[in-house]
Amino acid sequence: MKTQARLLAKYMDSAQSGRIEWIGLRPSRKADIKTVSQVYAKADRGLQGDHSAKRANGSARQITLINAEDIQALSTLLNRSLIDPSILRRNIVISGMSLHAMRYQLLQIGNAIVEVGAHCHPCSRMEKSLGKGTLLAMYGRGGYCAKVIQGGELKIGDEVRVTQLQRELF
Repeated sequence: MKTQARLLAKYMDSAQSGRIEWIGLRPSRKADIKTVSQVYAKADRGLQGDHSAKRANGSARQITLINAEDIQALSTLLNRSLIDPSILRRNIVISGMSLHAMRYQLLQIGNAIVEVGAHCHPCSRMEKSLGKGTLLAMYGRGGYCAKVIQGGELKIGDEVRVTQLQRELF
């Protein structure tokens, strides 16, 4: 898979930028999502006010990211109008860039820098929230976990862009 890493590295300087479309916080594990227009990302912790920020330092799942385009695709697959992002329980919806190509990359989101990591797989709660077939439709479209490398303020409308090639982990 090193070939794939070299290919991505070759084209990373031409990566499109995106923008923050939506921000949500989970005050506790099963609590309803609270939609906010801005939030502070704490280095090595997560989003201030989100239950993930209460975990021990170093967690790889400090923030969850999902593409707006994947939410649209999921809505289409489930024959629904556009799905409210709060139902999907991710923290940040980003449009205009492929998060799939950004795995293991550093992104500047607002004033913060995050490292995109593992896939954020859907849980069985999605079936309850959106109906039968949701889990399979969402598989591969559940977004990504990210770690806050440098803290900073984020707000809806902020640019999201690659800051540097991180490393070859393929």
